Amino acid sequence: MSKYLQNISDDAPKEIQIFETKKTIKNKAIGENGILDLELEANSDGKTIITKQYSQDPLLLQRALYPENSMPNMAYLYVMSSSGGILQGDRHKIDILLKKNALAHLTTQGATRIYGMNSNYASQIVNITVDENCYLEYIPDQIIPYKNSRYYQRVNLKVDENSDLIYSEILTPGRVAMGESFDYDICYMRTSCKNLGNKIRFLENLKIEPKKQQPQNFGLLGEYQTVGTVFILTRKKNVKELELTINEEIVKKDAISGGTSILPDDSGIIIRILGNKTDDVFNMVYNTLEICRKKILGTTFSRTRKN
Repeated sequence: MSKYLQNISDDAPKEIQIFETKKTIKNKAIGENGILDLELEANSDGKTIITKQYSQDPLLLQRALYPENSMPNMAYLYVMSSSGGILQGDRHKIDILLKKNALAHLTTQGATRIYGMNSNYASQIVNITVDENCYLEYIPDQIIPYKNSRYYQRVNLKVDENSDLIYSEILTPGRVAMGESFDYDICYMRTSCKNLGNKIRFLENLKIEPKKQQPQNFGLLGEYQTVGTVFILTRKKNVKELELTINEEIVKKDAISGGTSILPDDSGIIIRILGNKTDDVFNMVYNTLEICRKKILGTTFSRTRKN
């Protein structure tokens, strides 16, 4: 067994495990083990480069680009999938390590589409380590769960207390244009963070089972359909000013509702954004990036991510 396939077990919660099956009706193993292993560091000129890269279909990685005039040393990287989405039985694993003053922005080629399933479930495990004096923005496009899909995502973050990570995730109700809205079985997203000494910084779970609950009830999504979450892990000295500035920006927005909370021990911020249009939620995510870059890096964010 390849070392990259070891420990791909996703430690799925019981709500997900009930869907697990080993074979299709044709008695063939289902699903793919997509692998992406990536390391980044700054070279002697301060430019962030890829120093290690391994991938296994269907996961792929585009070469590093440097589109930001204000941050010419920041690497932009794009995670791609040859299958166009996540299928039943898929078990994907992504490992990302930043070290030696790396600066990077990671995103996906497009939305993460979770296809419908008649057996099993799909999962994606993301392990991100940000070493001392590094900065990472991990801003994937939205998750679109199709009718009858079951998806488990676990994100394990390890961030040095003298580094910065802005991580976001956006969950939509489904293929609304196709008449599918909250027609999936379950979407379970678990995100946790520790420092490099393995001290816990936060643990957060988001579970939506539309066929067992009404997501738009009061106390869940209410009148909204799309939910976005942004985690900012940064130095303690930045936290209070960032939270105040981000809250002020949220208040200005008529199309969304949201709020912020400071994480335990002033180790960062969690932002929750509710909206009915994905673009409105993304706009607030981008506003958050602008605020973070100005405070942390003293630079701007052009919103140039994809052409």
